[in-house]
Amino acid sequence: MNRHLRVRTAAAVLALSVICLMNSPAAGGAPAGETPAQRDQRMAWWRQARFGLFVHWGLYSGLAGTWEGKPVGTRGGMEWIQQRVKADTDTYTKAAFPLFKPKEGFAREWAQLAREAGCRYLVFTTKHHDGFALHDSKVSDFDAGNLLGRDLVCEIVQAARARRLRVGFYHSVIDWHHDQYAYQKSQQLPHPLKGRPYPNGERDHAKYKAFLRAQVDELVSRYPVDILWWDYSAIDFQGQEAWNAFDLMERVRAKRPRIIMNNRLFRSREAGWAGMGTEGYLPQLDPKYGDFITPEQHIPDTGMPGVDWETCMTMNTTWGYSAHDHAWKSSATLIRNLVDIASKGGNYLLNIGPKGDGSVPEESVRALRDIGAWMRVNGEAIYGTTASPYEKLAWGRCTQKAGKGGPERLYLHVFDWPRNGRLEIPALRGSEPVKAWLLAGGGKATVSPTGRTWTVQVPATAPDPVVSVVALKLEPAR
Repeated sequence: MNRHLRVRTAAAVLALSVICLMNSPAAGGAPAGETPAQRDQRMAWWRQARFGLFVHWGLYSGLAGTWEGKPVGTRGGMEWIQQRVKADTDTYTKAAFPLFKPKEGFAREWAQLAREAGCRYLVFTTKHHDGFALHDSKVSDFDAGNLLGRDLVCEIVQAARARRLRVGFYHSVIDWHHDQYAYQKSQQLPHPLKGRPYPNGERDHAKYKAFLRAQVDELVSRYPVDILWWDYSAIDFQGQEAWNAFDLMERVRAKRPRIIMNNRLFRSREAGWAGMGTEGYLPQLDPKYGDFITPEQHIPDTGMPGVDWETCMTMNTTWGYSAHDHAWKSSATLIRNLVDIASKGGNYLLNIGPKGDGSVPEESVRALRDIGAWMRVNGEAIYGTTASPYEKLAWGRCTQKAGKGGPERLYLHVFDWPRNGRLEIPALRGSEPVKAWLLAGGGKATVSPTGRTWTVQVPATAPDPVVSVVALKLEPAR
C-alpha cells in the first residue's frame, strides 16, 4: 500500500469511527444491585425479539474450507480451519489474507437480509479464535484497520442500525495469534500449536488478559452495542483465572449499563454448564455469570422456566463459510425450529457464514427469505410471546401472550393438520376461549369448550404446508 493510499484509508477509517461514536449512547454506571424488576426491564427487548441473525465472518471465510488446494472436510466448523490444519499464525495469514476481500456494501446486504427474514437483532464476530479483529484496533496490528484500511465493525454496526436492528458482538476470549496467550494452561481449549512448546519462550498470560481488556474497551467505547456474546471457556480454564471475567464484565457494564451478556466467560455449574459438550448446559444461571444460557446446535427438550436462553444453530454444519458443506437444512426445518424454540420460551440465533467478499451463500439467502415470508404472516405468534402452557401437544406447538389475569391469547402452531378438521387442546383453568381465527389463508375457525377440552374446528386443508397458526382469544372464566 503506497503512502498516499495509507493516508486516504486512515482518514476514511477515522471518519467512519467518528460516525459510530456520534451514534453511541453515553456511558453510565454499572447496574450494581440490579433488582429483578430492573433486570426484566433490561432484558425486555431481547425476550420479545425471539429471532436473531448470527454471522461468522473473518480471515477463514476466504479459505472456504480449503487448504493447499484440498478440502479440509465436508462437515464441521471451517472457522477453525487454522486449528484443523495446525498452522501457525504467519502461515495461516499468508494463505488466508489474500482471499479476504470485503466488497463495498456487504454490511447493507446483511442488514437487509436480516430484516427480510424477520430478525430483530444481529450478532457478528468482531474477533474469532484466530485473533483477527474486524475493527480498527489501536492495541493490535492484526486487524482490519491495519491490514485493510477499513473499520468493518463500524460498517456493520451502521448498516444494522439503519435497518433498526439491535447489535451484538461475538468476541472470542481465545486468541491463536497473540504471543502471550498461554494456551498450555488448558488441556480442553483448542489451539493450532497444542501439545507444542511456545515458539517465543515462556508466556505471561497476564499480558494477554490486559490486551483482551483493552480490545474489549475499544469495542464497547466506540460502538453502540446491545449484546456481548463471549466465546468460550473450559472446565480447566475459565472465569477470573483465565480472563479476569468478573472485572471484564464490570468494565463492560460501566460503559454499557443495559448491555446483555451470555454465560461463556465461565464453564461451571453455577454458570449453567454441566460439561464441555455443546449440549452440556443446565437449566440454572446465577445472574453474576451472565444473562442467558447458550445451547449450541441443540434445542432443549423442554423449556427452562426462570432462565433466559438462546439456541445458536447453523444452516448446514459449519459456522464459517465452506464451499464443501452441502448439508443444508430445509426452510421448513428452520421455520419449525423457530416455532419449537419460541414455544419453549427461548430465542433462535440462526447463523450465516458469508464468503470472503462478504456475500451470503445463495442457500442461506433463500432460506432466510422463506422464513421471512412465513414471519410476515405469522410473526405475531413469535414476537413477544412466552412459553407454551402445555407440556406437549401431539399435532404441534403453542405460544402465548399474557394479559393481566392470565393468558390473553394462544397461538396454535400446527405441524400435522388434522384430517377430521378438529384440534383438541386441554382447557386452561381460569380461562375460556371466545374466538378463533387463522393467521393465514383466510379460512374460518371456531372454538368450543367441552369440559376439560377445547375443540377448535378448522378447514379441511392447511393454509400453510409447513406451519399453520390458529389464534385463540381468551377471557377470564365467568
